[in-house]
Amino acid sequence: MRDEFRADLQIVSQLLVDMAEGVRAAMRQATKGLLTADRAASETVIARDAEIDELYRHVEERVCDLLARQAPVASDLRAMITALHVAADLERMGDLADHVAKTALRRHPSPAVPAELRPVFTDMAAIADRMAEKIASVLAKPDADIAAELDRDDDTMDDLHKSLFGVLLGDDWPYGVETAIDATLLGRFYERFADHAVNAGEHVVYLITGTPSA
Repeated sequence: MRDEFRADLQIVSQLLVDMAEGVRAAMRQATKGLLTADRAASETVIARDAEIDELYRHVEERVCDLLARQAPVASDLRAMITALHVAADLERMGDLADHVAKTALRRHPSPAVPAELRPVFTDMAAIADRMAEKIASVLAKPDADIAAELDRDDDTMDDLHKSLFGVLLGDDWPYGVETAIDATLLGRFYERFADHAVNAGEHVVYLITGTPSA
């Protein structure tokens, strides 16, 4: 029975890794569509969002089945609860990549962001990619130190988000209200993507240490 439980738990862990890799790929493709007006890249993100949602459902079903059959306690129960929380954060990260892709498509064939904003979005995308990579890494091989690094990455994302507002609120902004609104929402999508990555990392730290984040 114990071996069966461990095998099922490993399946859940692999599903979470697959989700993390999926949302990383999704945000990469969404950024490509955003910055280069690549319609195919944006459409791919939107089409594959359902795959991430399906993985989320598989995690929920597996965990609920394990809770019902095995009645885990202590660290095993903590692993189950952590899996549900992490899966929810990853599913939301996939949704945020989908939002970026849909914004890019709405502006197609023109780029959704003007040239002046591309450097900051390029940097935000790089941070988002790094954070998603770390999440996939710590889910495959739990490491509290790497998970804790996500807080520092998020600080960098927050700084970039503030710099974006500095441009949008400048007196010399020449692109009008609609473009400013799009850029504001896009900045929020990347910033929230990072927030959910931090949440997932905190759940991994809790799994390893047994101590909730402050």
